Amino acid sequence: MARLAVKGTFLLSLAFAAACSTGEAPSSGTATAPAPAADAHPAGGRLFVTNEVGGDISVIDVAARKVITTIPVGKRPRGIRVSPDGSTLYVALSGSPIAGPGVDESKLPPPDKRADGIGVVSVADHRLLRIVKAGSDPEQTAVSQDGMRLFVANEDVGEASVVAVDDGHVLASLKVGGEPEGVEMRPDGKFVYVACNKSDEIVEVDASSWKVTRRIAARPGVYNLAVTKDGRLIATNKRDQSVSVYELRSGRELARIHTKRRVIHGAVVSPDDRYAFISVEGVGAEPGTLEVIDLGSLKTVAAVDLPQQAAGIDFFRMESK
Repeated sequence: MARLAVKGTFLLSLAFAAACSTGEAPSSGTATAPAPAADAHPAGGRLFVTNEVGGDISVIDVAARKVITTIPVGKRPRGIRVSPDGSTLYVALSGSPIAGPGVDESKLPPPDKRADGIGVVSVADHRLLRIVKAGSDPEQTAVSQDGMRLFVANEDVGEASVVAVDDGHVLASLKVGGEPEGVEMRPDGKFVYVACNKSDEIVEVDASSWKVTRRIAARPGVYNLAVTKDGRLIATNKRDQSVSVYELRSGRELARIHTKRRVIHGAVVSPDDRYAFISVEGVGAEPGTLEVIDLGSLKTVAAVDLPQQAAGIDFFRMESK
């Protein structure tokens, strides 16, 4: 399995692309697997990877297995989404200083609020078009099915903002919980889910009325989310070092899977709902890992070593075709 170095953020591109496009189970074990056949890759597929330190997005051609360009976007790009029509990227930018595990945030420099916003990027031209002001300290965003609105987690103020894509106007801001991080749209577009890391809850927001409709008690440090088409919610738990699978209808936790490393980050579900890909950052001398969970058996079926900065998988999105 090839590894691509992307300006400090690393990408295990082939494991993610092949499993998502073919539906075949990844091989188990912590080992380098052979590269899949060329026809396993979606034609013209792209992965877009944000780099917090470099302030840019790397664009990776999956079939060619190489970075084809980088797009400067601004300070500390974090969460990234592709618009429903595949023409636009929305990337969360933040002027707040980076703070890793165990960092005393009171000793960090003050945030640069002028840098906060959502970068709007042309997929075809690979360039930043504009920056939309979308509340304080954006962490992640979700896009409505019609592509007209963004739902943004504003981490440092405990809010979620609803933003009009066309003119950047903030339509609504609502209190959700402590340190909202991940944001995910339900596949039918009716509800948005916000992971609140500090208050240990997942907040359900009606995508039409923009009102909080439910709060689901979560494990400590719930961090990022993915939603399957069959009605399950996948949540990474940063402080609990685990992945929870919830039944959305009842909010009941169906399973909890512990990871093999300490700093858990992102969750991405394959288009066929068969697998969840979980990125776990290494600590100290530990490598990062890509953990692959079979959503049928609710068991980890692979744990592949990654370079230490494995958090980048939070921001991988395949270009819509």
